[in-house]
Amino acid sequence: MINFYPGPSKVYPDVRNYLVDAYDEGFLSTPHRGDQFVQLSRELVGLIKRRLNIPQDYYIFFASSATECWEILVQSLTKNKSYHIYNGSFGEKWLQYAQKLRPKSEGYAFDLNSPMPVHELQVSPDTELICFTQNETSNGTQVTPTCILNLHNRFRDTLIAVDATSSMAGLNLKMIKADIWFASVQKCFGLPAGLAVMACSPRAIFRAKQMGERAHYNSMVSMYEKMLNYQTTHTPNVLNLYLMKRVLEERPFIKTIDGELTARAQDLYAFFAQFTDIQLLVENEEVRSKTVLALQGSEKVVDELKKRALHHNIRLGNGYGPWSRNTFRIANFPAILDEEYEELKRFFLHYYA
Repeated sequence: MINFYPGPSKVYPDVRNYLVDAYDEGFLSTPHRGDQFVQLSRELVGLIKRRLNIPQDYYIFFASSATECWEILVQSLTKNKSYHIYNGSFGEKWLQYAQKLRPKSEGYAFDLNSPMPVHELQVSPDTELICFTQNETSNGTQVTPTCILNLHNRFRDTLIAVDATSSMAGLNLKMIKADIWFASVQKCFGLPAGLAVMACSPRAIFRAKQMGERAHYNSMVSMYEKMLNYQTTHTPNVLNLYLMKRVLEERPFIKTIDGELTARAQDLYAFFAQFTDIQLLVENEEVRSKTVLALQGSEKVVDELKKRALHHNIRLGNGYGPWSRNTFRIANFPAILDEEYEELKRFFLHYYA
């Protein structure tokens, strides 16, 4: 089965061998306070920073998922409210979850074909955290580096947090332009689900220390104190951490991967533009995601396409949220091979022959 689902998506084939190595090397039963784990954690933090071009003074933390990161950030960095900018389902869910913990949290919705309207944002002085999703998996849009830079320049005194679940480890993100970046690993990392990576600036850690919130096992100040010794507050997903280390050791640096994914995205968008009864959901090329393509058609066309693809051992991603019935999505992640996209093209050409 060729898997183009945008998460959980295809894992790197070498993961199969790494699983055996993890067993043989004792990592499946190693104490998470012991020397073997600490050495793994130390090496992995260094790898993540080097391979993903993360500033050296940023702190790396591990959580169970990007959704847990939403909770950590709201609990540990806000007393009053956060401000959420979104154009799709995952950005909106982040807002809704924040409002359960901090009812005063506010949101600003913008159109999926428009760049983030940074000049229109009305962020009140008592806002402690500005949040957005860099790559909106639900509709195949992205917030461009220019918009992130403009947001950084306009709100320099407010912490900025970015959900980069469908782009971290796939795109060369300019992480110095925001204070917190986080992602689950079942997308561009090419790993099994159940782990998230979060990178935090010194400003974010300073704010966490100021608040001193310690009421939860995943409070950021507690996570920070444990990671000073390359440990976690909880028993972590040691297997996935081991797999990440092995995968990152073999992968190119993020600048190379970014170039490859960008070129492949351009090729795929040009390919799908030729068909008449399916169209690209996002009309504005500037805001189209490089890692998740969203295509739309009638419910009947989309349903039949997905069924026929499965018959040919090709899994297309379902639509999501408001677009669940009339769209399908295609992941453009590093673990998926060029030959597999050629097979995808052959399927569509045959289907529309």
